[in-house]
Amino acid sequence: MKLHSMEIPLGKVVLTLILLTFIPLLLKNSPVVNEPKKTTMVTPRVIEKGSTTTSINNDNKKCDIFTGEWVRNEEAPYYTNKSCWAIHEHQNCMKYGRPDMDFLKWRWKPNGCELNIFNPSQFLEIVRDKKLAFVGDSVARNQMQSLICLLSRVEYPIDVSYTPDEYFKRWLYKTYNFTLASFWTPFLVKAKQNDPNGPSGTGIFGLHLDEPDESWTTKIDEFDYIVLSAGHWFHRSLMYYEDGQLIGCRFCGILNMTDYSMSYGYQRAFRTALKAILGRKNFKGVTYLRTFAPSHFEGGEWNKGGNCLRKKPFRSSEITLEGNNLDLFIAQMKAVKVAQHQGRNKGLKFRVIDATQAMLLRPDGHPSRYGHWPEENVTLYNDCVHWCLPGPIDSWNDFLLEMLKKERVTAREEKLMYLSERKLRIS
Repeated sequence: MKLHSMEIPLGKVVLTLILLTFIPLLLKNSPVVNEPKKTTMVTPRVIEKGSTTTSINNDNKKCDIFTGEWVRNEEAPYYTNKSCWAIHEHQNCMKYGRPDMDFLKWRWKPNGCELNIFNPSQFLEIVRDKKLAFVGDSVARNQMQSLICLLSRVEYPIDVSYTPDEYFKRWLYKTYNFTLASFWTPFLVKAKQNDPNGPSGTGIFGLHLDEPDESWTTKIDEFDYIVLSAGHWFHRSLMYYEDGQLIGCRFCGILNMTDYSMSYGYQRAFRTALKAILGRKNFKGVTYLRTFAPSHFEGGEWNKGGNCLRKKPFRSSEITLEGNNLDLFIAQMKAVKVAQHQGRNKGLKFRVIDATQAMLLRPDGHPSRYGHWPEENVTLYNDCVHWCLPGPIDSWNDFLLEMLKKERVTAREEKLMYLSERKLRIS
């Protein structure tokens, strides 16, 4: 195909050159007009329905926030025993003379992404006009007190408990109308001490594995969020009941009695607790199951001279989740998967705060003997179950905040999807 040439008058060429030369100079010296900034759409961390993990999508690469390593953080801690009054005496390691403070200088770093350090202002804005309850044993209380201390940089709560019983506390953050509560239930299910002594000297407890503990299940309807956990009480001597009948035990020392594993009772208790939540007609909140946090006794059992004297975290390559710790973790995962499946039909959400891997790596974070004065006349064993405050347990609330943020995103997306589907049906 032949292209035809075009003749352009010389005058037009000159005029064009002048305009091209002077217009940029005029624009350079003219007032600046602020144009809307281009927004880069970042895919949020998504909690998939039925998923047991929270993931971050960085550059199209999903990242599990619960798998990673502990890395140095010289800015920590973010509170002390002098700035926070909520620390339980037995976890107040600074007060009772723990000599090494290096265990405070670490933060959790997921593989392939970052987990933000807890932001108290952001947390309180997210939970404005809402209610959150910690349901479980003294380790659940340990996390709640960590949360109170982390939030103390913004506001302290007032005690609005409806009972003088210290096992059932309620706190109100007035500025944000946010209620924080704790429900003591070490087994989650109906339990009674059958014998104050037992083979280990810590008593034998009878657990009705198919009956929830109504001291908490009947009081959760008003809550928007529940953090559910249990753990170390299941190490005790236990009698297992189902349908009101004794079916066996765990480490009870009774002849001709079926001996069940610890994980059997553990899984059944969680399934019953989660089933009870599903059965609450007026409960519309989100349930977070916090996974088992391993203890770190070395040199003996908890009541036989065991202690936890390490000074730094493990690397993930140095220790493996195995044995009883692995069995308990699997038991929880099985129980929550059933609840997630059943919850979809009722519009109830069950999430997992997987603290197991992170805490397996922290043998240095326990109080050990620094939960009381050495000269005190008390019978206390080295504590390698609970966590110093401040300490690595603060990371659980980093996890919690991240999941609350993503829950808000997920709820907004589901609402938009609902409105879109409704619009399609109407049209």
